[in-house]
Amino acid sequence: MISFGEISFVLFILSVLAGYFLGVFSGLVPGIHTNNFALVLLALSPFLSDNGIPLFYVAVMILSNSVAHTFHDIIPAIFLGAPNDDMALAVLPGHTLLLEGRGAEAIRLSALGSAGSVAFALVIALPLSMLIKSAYGHIQSYLALILIFVVIVMILTEKGEFVHGQGSLSRWKFRSYAILVFLLSGSLGVLAFNTEHLMAPLIFLGEPSILLPLLSGLFGSSQLIISLMSSPVIPAQLRCRIELGSKRIFRGIFVGGLSGSLVAWLPGISSSVATVFARLFIREESGEDQERFGRYGNEELLLDPAKEFIVSVSGVNTCNAIFALVALAVIGKSRNGAMVVIGGLLGGIELDISSMVLFLCAVSLTAILSYFSTIYIGDRVHGTLSKMNYPLLCYMVLAVLSVIVLLFTGIYGLMIFAVSTSIGMLAPFLKVRKSHAMGVILLPVILYFL
Repeated sequence: MISFGEISFVLFILSVLAGYFLGVFSGLVPGIHTNNFALVLLALSPFLSDNGIPLFYVAVMILSNSVAHTFHDIIPAIFLGAPNDDMALAVLPGHTLLLEGRGAEAIRLSALGSAGSVAFALVIALPLSMLIKSAYGHIQSYLALILIFVVIVMILTEKGEFVHGQGSLSRWKFRSYAILVFLLSGSLGVLAFNTEHLMAPLIFLGEPSILLPLLSGLFGSSQLIISLMSSPVIPAQLRCRIELGSKRIFRGIFVGGLSGSLVAWLPGISSSVATVFARLFIREESGEDQERFGRYGNEELLLDPAKEFIVSVSGVNTCNAIFALVALAVIGKSRNGAMVVIGGLLGGIELDISSMVLFLCAVSLTAILSYFSTIYIGDRVHGTLSKMNYPLLCYMVLAVLSVIVLLFTGIYGLMIFAVSTSIGMLAPFLKVRKSHAMGVILLPVILYFL
């Protein structure tokens, strides 16, 4: 690996800044995921290495990109209604605050949740790593059962869309839709991974990955198309400070950080799945509660759970990104697309102490920059969006995604991209959580361990 004596701090800072700006871009532009940049950087790594940039610094860029993305992706989720899979559950409480003119406060809450989760991760990283490392042999023996349990919890906690007067059996209708989305995406994953050899990239800069068309379609282009079908109208916004009790803030950070840190050790489990578990511990008011609170005028009783949930969801995403790196270092397993790429760049070798310290320094620096830039952008995004041609932006991103998939995975990858886009659009149409589409990875992993 790399030691402190070998590090070029100028190159290290530049790598952090490059990853940070990529994360700002991917977080703000709907349809661009951290996996897209990670896979592109992987493809460009031979060129960068030949021009004097060691692979370690490319890994730093990818890590900084992942962390910065988790701070900034709340902004399009709330203001445009265009979340990626990780922020999908934040849309409803965020939209509630947006309609109250408190969109900027929602952004501040999210930034606080992400920043708090970084501090939480740094505190518990060592003890949790020692615990998981000692128990991982036993955990691995039951991975299939654990993942099946996770899928069952995901489906049973699906409530679908609230409609006044609907019967209790309607929840089972939405749960059946969730099963449909899970099985369709899972079947596509099994097919894609078994036929990965059919990809013929037009530009060969490294080993092509089937994850690029799969994830770009399920969680990128599908959401862009859904957004193009709607006409988001944003009411006038106020410059709001955070109005949430410290008890709720700390609980949101703790629940989100703990959920994100625990699921990061399991294969096929993204932060979108972790938010399902976080949701079990933070009561999000139902439509019936909203009517009751509105009738008695207790508006803050309605808004406080929404605010706390935003803190928690953001904490899940950031803590999951950090602990995916810790899992790579401790058990040598890659748990998300970015870590798969980092593991490939580093040749699958075990990360030493000096490398981990440098990576955590990159995380901390990125988090500081991201906290302030998220708040800065959140305070000003309303005025910017009012002048922007949003449909044109969506069309441009769709075109770029399609070209990237074609260049790096060929015609077959483009076909997978089209199919995954169609399946990715099912969840919003069926009014169920998009996290069920993580079956694209979960089902193949479950079948592998059975």
